[in-house]
Amino acid sequence: MRKNVVKDKSFEFALLVVQTYKLLANEQKEFVLSKQFLRSGTAIGALIREAEQAESKADFIHKLAISLKEANETDYWIELIYQSDYLDESWYQTLSLKVNELIKLLIAIIKSGKKPNGE
Repeated sequence: MRKNVVKDKSFEFALLVVQTYKLLANEQKEFVLSKQFLRSGTAIGALIREAEQAESKADFIHKLAISLKEANETDYWIELIYQSDYLDESWYQTLSLKVNELIKLLIAIIKSGKKPNGE
């Protein structure tokens, strides 16, 4: 069985997002920014899963493009939450590294998917 790296990494990231949300909500008592972060951070993997069942190549690319938008939004929330002093630098670096890895993977898959066959 072929391993799906972006699917696995997005699920691992979603687990980290949930863990971070719990920390922000329970310990920091921050509910507004963290809820936005939770929504966009977990949507990345959900959209990748949707893309697996795409009806066409165009639908596949479209769903991954939406996932990429969610990843970019998540990167924004990570930066905002960090700059608002809710996360320490180590936690911020981990989240930032992982979301940017997903962004790079999604960009590569989308670019590859847009190429005509044979290139």
